[in-house]
Amino acid sequence: MNKVLIIDDDRELCVLMKKCIEEENLSTMIAYGGAEGLYIIDENKDDTSLSLIILDVMMPDLDGFQVLKKIRETSNIPVLMLTAKSGEDDKVSGLRLGADDYLTKPFSINELLARVNSLIRRYTMLNPTFTEDNDCIILKGMIIDKANRTVLVHDVPVELTSTEFDLLVFLASNKGRIFTKKQIYTEVWEDEYAFDDSNIMSFISKLRKKIEPDPEHPFYILTVRGVGYRFNKEA
Repeated sequence: MNKVLIIDDDRELCVLMKKCIEEENLSTMIAYGGAEGLYIIDENKDDTSLSLIILDVMMPDLDGFQVLKKIRETSNIPVLMLTAKSGEDDKVSGLRLGADDYLTKPFSINELLARVNSLIRRYTMLNPTFTEDNDCIILKGMIIDKANRTVLVHDVPVELTSTEFDLLVFLASNKGRIFTKKQIYTEVWEDEYAFDDSNIMSFISKLRKKIEPDPEHPFYILTVRGVGYRFNKEA
């Protein structure tokens, strides 16, 4: 489960944000000051589920800019900054230090959640090693949700048939491994499909047209001439 760290000295706002964010199937941690936030980040530096930091600018010990500068020394985790000032100066300063987005207080919870989900989605797509659990395969530019049988390619839903989805999951779950057409048939179709080289090739072609940016020069599903196919281990 993706995790969000909230760093803000406004306790009531923290409790509200925590409640709403957790309703999005995200877990949360709270720090009520900059120093505490940096401590939590250091304690969780090996936790790959930490996927977003919500950071207030105005805090009594360390301000948000100081905290952000420290974060960017070691991490590229997305940071959503909160400010009570509506002017451009705070926003420009934060963006120059490496903030990914900005919200001005007061803000609507719907807007907060939209930005939270957008930043996490972008981060996981650009960092494919970031997280992979039993229900989700995260690749470069692609998210495969096995539980809901959905696929996003560059943030756009892709409609796949049941067999195309099973084929994609099988190959993506075995990145870098080479499979013959017969092996793919055995794993995906089992005994329900009359094996035929041309049919396997047809399914691969259809799948490429749906998921590849350039089907003529595929990035995800690669042909191994004279053998079969493999899913790009760099994906």
